[in-house]
Formats: sequence, C-alpha cells, structure tokens
Amino acid sequence: MADQSVHARGNSGNQTQAPRFSPMGRPGGGGASRFRGPVVKPKNFKETLKRLWVYFGKERKLLTIILVFILIDSVVTLSVPYFIGKAVDAMSLGVKVNFNLLEIMIIILAGAYITDAVLTFFQGWMIAGISQRIVRSLRNHLFQKLQKLPIAFFDSRTHGELMSRLSNDVDNVSNTISQSTTQLMTGVIAILGSLVMMLILSPILTIASLITVPLVFLLTRTIARRTSILFKNNQVELGRLNGHIEETISGIQVVKAFNHEEKAIAEFEEVNHSLLKVGLKAQIWSGFLMPIMNVINNLGFTMVAVVGGILAVKSMITVGVIASFLTYSRQFVQPLNNLANIFNVLQSGVAGAERVFEIIDEKEEPQDAEKAVTLTDPKGHVVFENVSFGYRADAPILKNVSFESKQGTSTALVGPTGAGKTTIVNLLTRFYDVTEGRILIDGVDIRNYTRDSLRRSFGFVLQDTYLFSGSIKENIKYGNPDATDEEVEEAARMAHADDFINRMPERYDTLLSENGGNLSQGQRQLLAIARVILAKPALLILDEATSSIDTRTELHIQDALLSVMEGRTSFIIAHRLNTIRDADTIMVIDHGEIIEKGSHDDLIQQQGRYYHMFYNQFKNVEGALD
Repeated sequence: MADQSVHARGNSGNQTQAPRFSPMGRPGGGGASRFRGPVVKPKNFKETLKRLWVYFGKERKLLTIILVFILIDSVVTLSVPYFIGKAVDAMSLGVKVNFNLLEIMIIILAGAYITDAVLTFFQGWMIAGISQRIVRSLRNHLFQKLQKLPIAFFDSRTHGELMSRLSNDVDNVSNTISQSTTQLMTGVIAILGSLVMMLILSPILTIASLITVPLVFLLTRTIARRTSILFKNNQVELGRLNGHIEETISGIQVVKAFNHEEKAIAEFEEVNHSLLKVGLKAQIWSGFLMPIMNVINNLGFTMVAVVGGILAVKSMITVGVIASFLTYSRQFVQPLNNLANIFNVLQSGVAGAERVFEIIDEKEEPQDAEKAVTLTDPKGHVVFENVSFGYRADAPILKNVSFESKQGTSTALVGPTGAGKTTIVNLLTRFYDVTEGRILIDGVDIRNYTRDSLRRSFGFVLQDTYLFSGSIKENIKYGNPDATDEEVEEAARMAHADDFINRMPERYDTLLSENGGNLSQGQRQLLAIARVILAKPALLILDEATSSIDTRTELHIQDALLSVMEGRTSFIIAHRLNTIRDADTIMVIDHGEIIEKGSHDDLIQQQGRYYHMFYNQFKNVEGALD
C-alpha cells in the first residue's frame, strides 16, 4: 500500500427477504408477505438495471433454461387444481365412487408434485450458481477499481463506507438475484395462469374472488407508508446505538481512566430506550399486515364458497369445480400478496448495485503520459521548481516551493502540523499531481515517468504502520517478494527486530493478527523498517519513523537507518528534532512555504524559527545547543 509502511508498489444491513410462494398452494408455501422494513430506492432504476444485466453475460443461456423450467413447472402446477376438481367429482357421483378415475387422478397428482419438486430444485440450484458467479464478477470489478483510484478518493471517504459497498451492497445484489429472479417470473406466470383458469372454470366465481384484490392493495399501501417511516427511524436509532457501542469499546481505556462507566451506561440506556420505542411501533404496525391480510383472504374464500354453493345447488357447476377454483384462488392471491415485497427486494438490490456502480464510475488515476518512460537505475537527484498545490482550489497548501536535494543527500522537513510537509511527499510520489510548477527526478519531470516505476523507486516508513494478516516473514517480504529467508533475517537484524522475532512462538513463521494486533506499536514499526531495508529502494521517505519506539531502541534504529540512508536520497519528516541533527539539509515549512533552510549548525547559528523549536524541546538538556 502506498500510504502505509511498505515499499510502494503502486454494518451489515438488514436484508429484505421475500418469502417463497408456493404456486401449488401447499402448506408452508409462504402466505401473505409481511412488511420487512425500509427499502432504499435507487435513483435511476432502469439505467442501473440495464448495467446490471450486462454482468449476466454468459449466464443468459442458463436463464433461458430456467425460464423453460418455470414455464413447464407452471403448466404442471396450473393443471393440479383441475385434476383435484376431477378427483373430487369422482367421489361425488351419488353413492357410487369412480375408483378408476380417482386412481388415475391420484397418480397424475403424485407425478405433478414430484415434477414440481424436481424442477424447483434445479431452478434454485441454477439461480444460486448464477447469482454467485455474477456477484464474483461484480466484486472483482469493484476491487480492481479500488486499486486504480487515486489516494484523494480514499482521503475523502471513510473505510467503513467503502467496506459496506464491497460487502453489504454486493451481497444485497446477490440476494436480489437469487431470491427475486425466479420468484418474479414464477409469480407473474402464476397470477396470469390462475386468472385464466378461473375465468375458464367460472367467470361468476372469478368476479366474486377479485372483490378482495383492491382491499389487499389498499391495506398494503396504507401500512407500508406508516411502517416505512418507522423503520427508517428505527435504522437511525440503531445506527446511533452501534456508533455508541463501537466508540465506547474502542475507547474503553479512556472510559475507565476517567471513571466514565456510569455515564456511558446511562447514554447507552437512553439510546437503547429510544430504539425500543421506535422499534416497538414499527413491529406493531408491520405485524398488522399478516392477520388483516389473512382476514381479507378468508373473506375472499368465503365469497367463493357462498357463491359456489349457490351455483352448485342450481346445478350450474359441480363441487369439483368449486374445489379447483378455491385452489386457483389461493394460487392467484399468494403471489399477488408477495409481488409487492419481491419488488421491494428488487429495488433494494438495484439500489445496492447503484452504490457499487458509483464507485466503478469514479475517475481513476490519470493514465501515464503517452510518451512516459520507465525510471530505471534512479540516482535520486530531486528538484522542486516553483511548486504550488492545494487539495482544494480555494485552499492552497504549498505556495511556490523550490528546493534541490542532490543524489545521496538527506533532507529533513520540520514545522507545525498542517504546514505542508506530508504534502511534499505526496507530490513527490505522485499520489497527487502539482497544481503549478514541476518536480524533477534525475532531470526529468516525474509526470513523464510511469507511476509504477516511479513508486518502485521509493521506500516508506510512516508513523502509522500497517501490517497484513499473515506471517512475520510474509510481512517483511512484502517489500521484496523474491527475497530469500537469509535476506529477510538480515533485514530484521539491521532493523533490530530479530531479537523479539526469535522470542515469538514460531519465530519468522509466527502469524500476525489484523494490522499486527498481537505486537506492540514499536514492534510493528521495527517490522516496517525491516520491510524497507529489504526493498533496497533508491529513495527513502521516513515520516516519524521512530516515533513509536523507546529511546534506547531508537538509538539502535538511528544507526540502522543511517546505514540504509547511505548513498540514497532521503526525505525525513520529524517533530523530534534530535532525530534529524545529522541531515544534510533541514527545511522549516510553515503555511506552505520554506521559511528556513540549511544544516542543523547553520540554523542554530541563525537563531530563527528552527533555533526556537530546538530550544523549546531541549532547553532542559545540558549541552543540547552546543
């Protein structure tokens, strides 16, 4: 990682799940859907859906096969109620039962149910594979994009937000594809097919059963409006609660040090109570939907039974037709109730895809210049010519900065926080490009070098060290993957890390937790220094490289760093001025300008800003200014 101590190389949300409806009206087939919470709507549904469709690519042939399976399955399931009616009629012929017909119907029904089970299994199996492959492609595309984005992008966004898009939003797309695709197709076919069969059996009963449809839509719309507000507030309160928990746990030492436990508990109880109130209201309102929907559905079945009974008495239809019609009515109502929820799942998934596409559409680092050359065998002669830069156009950070660092020299940058020291380093490595002026390395504008070769020339040791999950050896070799074990151990000895490594359980093969959580900050810093030593870069950037190391170890590290810096152009950012006394040039930066420049002795004799900074740090140390 370019912004970490390496040799530079260039909450899960609640998922809205739609219940699977059973087109055959079997028990446990779903029933009326329950409102599951707020749905984040995409800004441009159609356009995002079109872009998502591109990712289906080779999977479209399998989707066609799935559609064929669904059509066959729908024909089978739509025929089941008809045969049920025939079976009922076979037992309703006065005192005599037509056992032959009944036996045939039972065999047909058994075959239909087995066929439905087999087709449903293959549909689920195939759509699961499709969704996972699509999401793998989408996640790969997104991760590759993240590697190509400039540092400015990451500086302007929280890591949590990016992780959410890479994990939660992509998973949301996966759930949508796996849940909604087949259910939506099956639901639409079930509704249309059931309606056609109902009309064929009895137009009068169809009219009677459709009376409840407007009630279903009215109820769903009314409750959804109310619960959407409540669930949105619920998510806000849940976010407050999670934030308070994360903040308290992260700062638990500070909480205990200041005896803040009781206040932290009181604040938690306050937020938790607010979450209870809004969550309770949301659950109560959403809980109304299921029982009221069942009442409406039962009312519809009652209407069908009453009207069907009257028609049967008048010999206008048979009892078997009524039985068939009730089953078709259930097939019609169940997917109708669930389609609204499926559409919510679809909207949520498309919204997740839209958030992913927002990252994919971000502007990448500019391409290398058309005639960019590879920086080979760099000497390390660095020149800043009238360089100006600001992270925002209205807030300049560097103002007409010019200086020269000759090959093999060390340049220290000192000054107050925010003066522009790190910005100089960011421009030198092209994490940002200058607004005005130019930067030369070995007489060539760095914009005429390829970024890869430019950054390979630098080695970094930063104040905020980052280690990856893996062994100690793998972390040191991150700066030079081709290094031998002997070279790794030699680099560790030069960085004075060999001593503590050999005390670890598996020595160099000891596994580190995320960011080296099982090491002290000083030990992590030593590994970072070993990593740079192993990389053998032509130019070094040391940003408070020994800030987390005790004074005794720092003396050894200074010797190691001096050895590494020998013959290499080095830039050192430091607040502890005793670490840069031997630098060839010390530049004092303030408000984006170089206000003093010279060796330590020269600047002390000038008795300017550097002199006062040094005096304030070491005024109680006898002989410090000698």
